[in-house]
Amino acid sequence: MSVQKFIHDNSLMLTMFTIFACALIGMSLAGWAASNNDLAQHDQATESYGKYVTSGEFIEGIFENWESEFLQMWALIILTVYLHQKGSADSKPLRGKAPQETNSRYSILRAASWSQRKKAIGHTLYSHSLGLAMLGLFVVSFSLHAIGGTAAYNEENKLHHSEVVSVGQYVVSSQFWYESLQNWQSEFLAIGALLVLSIKLRERGSPESKPVGKKFDHETG
Repeated sequence: MSVQKFIHDNSLMLTMFTIFACALIGMSLAGWAASNNDLAQHDQATESYGKYVTSGEFIEGIFENWESEFLQMWALIILTVYLHQKGSADSKPLRGKAPQETNSRYSILRAASWSQRKKAIGHTLYSHSLGLAMLGLFVVSFSLHAIGGTAAYNEENKLHHSEVVSVGQYVVSSQFWYESLQNWQSEFLAIGALLVLSIKLRERGSPESKPVGKKFDHETG
């Protein structure tokens, strides 16, 4: 495959990850400057860029946001399996089966041999792999948010000569849940807004929108 064809076939992914990388670098530089400004105000020695990007403050800042992003995507994937939204482009039809729903010939309960059971287990995991991947990324992000947040919280406490806390103590603190829930509420608001606005509104050429010429269908959504 030529480089040109690879870029053409994966242009959306490449653009998204390029924006992500630029934003992450920009965040690290802005955060580094803000952190050193805060240290200077407390008559503390400034830190190098390398030390900042491995600090609890930076790690917490990244994974606090990643956590909410992966949670909302996992929730959307799982909830749209069972729930519907009339007229929304992101909902399955209110009646009948969605195109991706097919009967599987692999069943753990009907497997007669270990070989068949392995195939059935593998197929079951693959059939839920997207949801499991998003859930796994959420758990990892949640954990790193907790670890980085604890380090950042303790660094702040040291500046004010306060007591340091463990990861467990930080996770049950109001500070941790404020950081998490302030992001969760915005992410689920955005998903809800997309679901509702896509009922009536259109974006020509986007697969996230129903076709511009398609009339609102009260029956199938």
